[in-house]
Amino acid sequence: MSLYVIVGAGATGSSAARLLAEAGERVRLVTRRGGGPVHERIERVAVDAVDTVRLIEAARGAAVLFNCAMPAYDRWLADFPPLAASLLAAAESSGADYVMLGNTYGYGIVDGPVTEDLPMAPTSVKGRVRARMWQDALAAHQAGRVRVTEVRANDYLGAGAYSPFTLMVGAPVLAGSPVSYPGDLDAPHSWTYTGDAARALVAAARNEQSWGRAWHVPSTSHAPVRELADRLARAAAAPGPELGHLTGAELAEIGRTDPVMAEFPEMLYLYDRPNLLDASLTASVLDLAPTPLGAVLDEMAAEHPRPTV
Repeated sequence: MSLYVIVGAGATGSSAARLLAEAGERVRLVTRRGGGPVHERIERVAVDAVDTVRLIEAARGAAVLFNCAMPAYDRWLADFPPLAASLLAAAESSGADYVMLGNTYGYGIVDGPVTEDLPMAPTSVKGRVRARMWQDALAAHQAGRVRVTEVRANDYLGAGAYSPFTLMVGAPVLAGSPVSYPGDLDAPHSWTYTGDAARALVAAARNEQSWGRAWHVPSTSHAPVRELADRLARAAAAPGPELGHLTGAELAEIGRTDPVMAEFPEMLYLYDRPNLLDASLTASVLDLAPTPLGAVLDEMAAEHPRPTV
C-alpha cells in the first residue's frame, strides 16, 4: 500500500482520491482548509501549497504527488507560478513521481485535432502560464531531478465540474433559463468528464511509459454546445433550452463587473471554431475509454432539482 499525495480537492482531485482509496491505497489530500471526500483511507490535511516548507512535509513518503490545484480563474498570472514552483520543489524533495493535471491552453490556436506532440505555442496570458508550468517541470525531469508527466483535459463536464459550459450553459439549462453563449453553438467540441480525468491521472501514475511526456484525457463527447444543451435538458426533464449568442461587446460589458467573465475574451478562440482533442495515444497506451455521455449528463442533472415549468 503506497502513499499518494493529492493537492487540490476540486471535482477531479476528489475523484482521484476516491479512486485510489477504493483501490486500497493510502491518500493524503492537501487543501488550504483540509476539505475533500471522507474515506477511511483518505487523510485530509490543511496546508497552503504555496508554503513550500509545509508542503514538503506533507509530501514526505509519497510515491506520487498529484498537482490538481487550481487558483481562481482571474488569479492565474499571480497565483499559479508560485504554486507550481512549490509543488515541483516538493516533488523533488520528497522523491515522489510528479503527475500534473493540465489543459490545452499551452498549444495556442490549432487548426485540426490537437495531439500531444504539438509544441507549446500559447497565444494567451493563461496559455503562457500553463506552458511555463509544463516546461519547468519537464526541464526538471530531463535533468534527472524528478519524474514528471502531465494529463491534459479539455472543457469539463460532470457533477461539480467548473468550465464555461457548466457556468454559462449547464446551470441556466438546468434552471430552465435562457442561455447566452459567446462561442459557436454548432462547432464540434471535445468534452472531458472529471471522472475520466481522474482515471487518466491514476493510470499515468502507474504506467512506466508515462514519464517525460503529456497525455490527453479521452473525451466523453465531441458534440457542439447546442446538441449538448439539448441532451442535458432532456436528461434533467427541463424545458427545451433557449440558446442565444453573447456578443464580444456584451461579454466585455459583463467583464467590467465580473472578474472571472473578464478572463474569457482571450480564450474565445477555443469556442468560436471546432476544438477537437485527439486522445488515441492515451486510449492505446494507458488503456482508457471515456465514460458514455449519457451517464455524465445524468450525473449533472441529478445535482440539480427539477425546474418548475
